[in-house]
Amino acid sequence: MSAIRKKNIAKIENQYVQQREKAGIAESRKRKLLFRRLAVFALFASVISYLMISTYISQSSALEKKQEDKEQLEQKLTNLQKEQEILDEEIVKLNDDEYIAKLARKEYFLSEKNEIIFNLPKEKKDSQDSPY
Repeated sequence: MSAIRKKNIAKIENQYVQQREKAGIAESRKRKLLFRRLAVFALFASVISYLMISTYISQSSALEKKQEDKEQLEQKLTNLQKEQEILDEEIVKLNDDEYIAKLARKEYFLSEKNEIIFNLPKEKKDSQDSPY
């Protein structure tokens, strides 16, 4: 006889065996439903995570751009404030008659009575370094 033999085994058909078979089938269905629910949940979680991460990245890059714009505008503001201070000082000086007279003599070569204006050439520092 061969080592492997078919055995004729009869199944017991009672209420307990039928109940266990139904319970096993119900258990396998529950497992399948659980795996399906977990797969759907994982899919939704991954989609939501992707959307949140992409939103975070886009917002952080927009925030960086706004910070750079803010720094540039603050620098421009400080430059304009310095220019405003210079112009305010110029306004105060222009209210002084002596300053206006000095400015007119310097810019327009105007002179007072018995005053002679000499126009001296400007010295070039570069010409001392150059042989020509």
